[in-house]
Amino acid sequence: MATSTGTDWQAWQRSWDRQQEWYMPDREDRFRIMLDLVEALVGTAPRVLDLACGTGSITARLLTRFPQATSTGVDLDPALLAIARGTFEGDDRVSFVTADLKEPEWPARLPYDSYDAVLTATALHWLHSEPLAALYGQVAGLVRDGGVFMNADHMIDESTPRINAAERSRRHTRMDQAKKEGVLDWAEWWQLAAQDPVLAEPTARRFEIYGEHADGDTPSPAWHARALLARGFGEARPVWCSPSDTLLLALK
Repeated sequence: MATSTGTDWQAWQRSWDRQQEWYMPDREDRFRIMLDLVEALVGTAPRVLDLACGTGSITARLLTRFPQATSTGVDLDPALLAIARGTFEGDDRVSFVTADLKEPEWPARLPYDSYDAVLTATALHWLHSEPLAALYGQVAGLVRDGGVFMNADHMIDESTPRINAAERSRRHTRMDQAKKEGVLDWAEWWQLAAQDPVLAEPTARRFEIYGEHADGDTPSPAWHARALLARGFGEARPVWCSPSDTLLLALK
């Protein structure tokens, strides 16, 4: 539906989903498992922090499945937040906060002191290990006792280089084929956003903040589990994986 700005936010959401699925064809699987475990551990009306929320992909699926849930999305990207805010405008179950997760005081900007679940997907790989571990400590302070944190992202086990090379080769073969069929990649999607009258200005600001693309570290699932346990969680382990990605769950 187009809004008063003339922008069809749902169309932008679908476009973002297609671009992300080019990299992760099993993207919906990880969301489904994530929400299965939210239900199992904290119920069907959770207070959720959508961490590094982007366009609100997790929030959209959360509210579709659990209409009584509430969500706080936090991100720094002005363009993706514009899409998120436009999509959920008027929905009092959702709020968004602009904050830099590398800044120590970002939790003070949140509307709540604690959450049943903190969820994130395909977002924290831009952080290097040291600031990521510090972020995990902050997340542990936000998750209530008995609550859950889940991170679905690219996690590489460096002890299996031949398996990693085979997976990477197979993934790029598939991606090359999809590209020939007209799928937009990351750079092309952002070029499209820069041409949109509503998104052009926040997209320009986004590139001032981030540059073209910033990749941090992609440590193994075992590293993530150790880091979470060291910073206040009681249990942590992978609960889903694809050949390249892992959904890691930590329970407070």
